[in-house]
Amino acid sequence: MHMVIDTDTAGDDVVSLMVALQSDGVSVAGITINAGNVAFDQQVENALKTLEVIGMAGKVPVYPGARQPLLREWVGADYVHGKDGMGEAWFSPVAQRPEPTHAVTFLLEASQRWPGELVIVAQAPLTNLALAVRQDPGFASRVRKLWVMGGTNNCTGNIAPLSEYNFFVDPEAAAIVFAAGFNLFLVGWEIALRASILGAAELDRIRALDTPFSRFFMQTQRKVLEFNQRQAGIRGTTHPDSLTMAMAIDETLWQHGAAYYVGIETRGELTRGTSVVDQLGVWKRKPNAQVCLQADGDRFKAMLATMLETGHTGLSARGSGERTVES
Repeated sequence: MHMVIDTDTAGDDVVSLMVALQSDGVSVAGITINAGNVAFDQQVENALKTLEVIGMAGKVPVYPGARQPLLREWVGADYVHGKDGMGEAWFSPVAQRPEPTHAVTFLLEASQRWPGELVIVAQAPLTNLALAVRQDPGFASRVRKLWVMGGTNNCTGNIAPLSEYNFFVDPEAAAIVFAAGFNLFLVGWEIALRASILGAAELDRIRALDTPFSRFFMQTQRKVLEFNQRQAGIRGTTHPDSLTMAMAIDETLWQHGAAYYVGIETRGELTRGTSVVDQLGVWKRKPNAQVCLQADGDRFKAMLATMLETGHTGLSARGSGERTVES
């Protein structure tokens, strides 16, 4: 599997990179950085640090991309992830440096290098992908599958009552991407709440592993855990990006989904970036996304524990048929 990961590296994005790079059959061609969780240059450093920790320094290039949303002022989430996005561990810069090529240029080149084979996992606001579509409308048709962690299936959000962070930050970009014709697989925030939370007992077991990976995990997730417990009413750490990544690698973790038309709100006063899933078909529009309805949380959590203990997820790249959004 040829993969590109588009990320705003902080918190669970870090864990998601570890999942991709420690699974069989996955060749990560590059990591692209998009404006999101914390200060842009810090996000770049966080991706580079993660590569170093898992022994991949210098082996996977990192490409800086969009530093701002298309039209909006950037809204960060350092109140969730810490000022450095890494639980305020404040790691020193590493030797590997980012590439001079812009992320959008790399995305287009990768889609041309592996037409019909490239898998993109997008776990940030969708600015880079929207810019790629604007530069080359054929981009979407060359991507085999686009996995998006973002939005909700008509559920409660995490930055506004009905809005998830990634789509809230750049709703115009999300609207462009969902209209572009990608073979798109959507994993919403509500799926993360059902299937990805590591509670106190699970975190105690991870802490007790006392491996380099488990210690790195606990460091980088510290502020998220504090925020969830203090303000979000969530008793544990949340892993939407890692869950999406795990399903992109091994689609048997995707237990149930359906093809729907998903619209992105760009003009609502109270609903900026809300993803509206037309489950009733009242808009009579062709589905533009496969929407995840249920994921295998037990297997996902077992996979994370295995990875943090052994340095390998136990996952191998495999699909569950060639689903498309037209199905």
